Amino acid sequence: MKDYQYPLDIEWTTAEMVTVVAMWSALEAAYEKGIPVKDFLAAYGEFKTVVKSIGEEKRLGREFEKLSGYALYPAVKAAQSASQKVLKMKG
Repeated sequence: MKDYQYPLDIEWTTAEMVTVVAMWSALEAAYEKGIPVKDFLAAYGEFKTVVKSIGEEKRLGREFEKLSGYALYPAVKAAQSASQKVLKMKG
């Protein structure tokens, strides 16, 4: 189990929190073991239905990176331009 908490907004519904947690889990998987690109991009697409603004996405991404060491933006860019089927980020 990780010794940090996922950045969440208490204003979100339970369903929205589940969606955002799924993104953080996908990001962890991308760095720790690899994740199918389509699964990562699907999680990101759902994440964007909750976190609509770029500013909020950057803020949450920075917060998560500070806690975990896993960067959202480079992973999204790598997934969007991936030629392989599995996204595996280097930590």
